[in-house]
Amino acid sequence: MATRPHRTLPGRLWHGAYLTFCVLVFFFLIAPLIVVVPLSFNAQPFFTFTEGMLRFEAAAYSLQWYRDILANDQWLLAIRNSVIIATCATALATTLGTLAAVGLSRPTMPLRSLVMTILISPMIIPIIIVSAGMYFFYSQVGLAQTMLGIILAHAVLGTPFVVITVTATMMNFDYSLTRAAASLGAPPLLTFFRVVLPLILPGVVSGALFAFAASFDEVVVVQFLAAYDQRTIPLQMWAGIREQISPTILAVATLLIVVSALILTAVELLRARVNNQRGVKTI
Repeated sequence: MATRPHRTLPGRLWHGAYLTFCVLVFFFLIAPLIVVVPLSFNAQPFFTFTEGMLRFEAAAYSLQWYRDILANDQWLLAIRNSVIIATCATALATTLGTLAAVGLSRPTMPLRSLVMTILISPMIIPIIIVSAGMYFFYSQVGLAQTMLGIILAHAVLGTPFVVITVTATMMNFDYSLTRAAASLGAPPLLTFFRVVLPLILPGVVSGALFAFAASFDEVVVVQFLAAYDQRTIPLQMWAGIREQISPTILAVATLLIVVSALILTAVELLRARVNNQRGVKTI
């Protein structure tokens, strides 16, 4: 029986060095979160750890900055705008991206590579260029400084995530099922909703979650297109840092971290479910 590479001395050393490197990279990425979350509970209006916090005194910690979110009209407006824009943009991006992915997954689709390149181009082109182009175009058609314009822009940015995830799901799709449904007299629309959509639903939901996260966290496009009363949470945080530094920003950042963690957890659960259905062992 052959010895596994990581059971030999050089293999164990290499495996240990690899794990150490991964831990260091993970710590480098997670270190800002370790700083932001405790500071959001600071009882003092500072962005530094006080002596009381370092001694873990109860009086040094407070929820006042979280309560300030609910008492501040600007933050409430930003939350409302972010939820509305992200929800509508996700619904639009999911619909268009799913239909595009289903079409691109067919071998008979003409110009597949060109269409795919166009659809995912918002992920490749620098966001500042996309934002400037949208601003000049939307100004000509009257969509600048409107909620509809921001929703359409965020839908454009979210569609590539849906296209990629659904296309990956469609790679293992058995088209004999659609032919069987057609032979039984099912029209194409009924076949899609009864046969295709249930099988690719995990990929659709994963793409929708990524599209929602991309819209909820986007700030550059909003800076170009939004009016003052259309500020989203990221833009309000940016404005707060420039105009009035307050630990409320840290409280909002902590909540966004929680939301991002929940989205990533949901995506991972969906991935594990898909792999279990295919009989693939998850690592």
